Amino acid sequence: MSMLTPPGMGGQYRITGDKYPRMRRNRGRRRIAVAVVVSAAALGLAGWGTLQLIDVFTGGGDKAAAAAAAGCEKSPAPSPSPVKAVPEPSRITVNVLNATPRSGLAKDTADALKKRGFKIGKVGNATKAYDKKVEGPGLVLGAKAAADTALPVLATQIAGSETKTDTRAESAEVDLILGKAYKALTAEKDAAKALTTLSRPAPEPSATKKKGC
Repeated sequence: MSMLTPPGMGGQYRITGDKYPRMRRNRGRRRIAVAVVVSAAALGLAGWGTLQLIDVFTGGGDKAAAAAAAGCEKSPAPSPSPVKAVPEPSRITVNVLNATPRSGLAKDTADALKKRGFKIGKVGNATKAYDKKVEGPGLVLGAKAAADTALPVLATQIAGSETKTDTRAESAEVDLILGKAYKALTAEKDAAKALTTLSRPAPEPSATKKKGC
């Protein structure tokens, strides 16, 4: 036994010559270290997954607020336009003038308009400026102030008629000058439908999301 061999130790631990016993590291410590690293990684992944779930169920939190701030919310629906204030036929006085060589045409047309509620003013031949010079079914003529009121109302009664304003003073009277292509007034039900459409407000665009939202 060598002098370097501690008392009581022999066999494979006996030191002889230039050989020394090799002490192995404790494998238990290595396993503990590995377990700690794996546990830390698992906890990190679990925490990240929890944050993702919270983000999904809360609608993105800050992302939603940022989108709203950027103007990505729906535009508010526009308020409906008011109904157009078109006059009733009973408030419109019509002068029926014949610009064709057919006799009695102005009187027959005036009688038909009266039955539809219009007031009738003058009935006779058209002035020299328009006599035999109106090619279409008719010409609806009045003051500029009547361009959006009485004139379009009267125009619903004669399909294909032309509407025109002149320099006359503002007046409740308008002229219906019958032209070469005139045959008869528009059917009463079709004229009533056109008058209803005339008084409706223009359709408004629906609310939409802005592009890119």
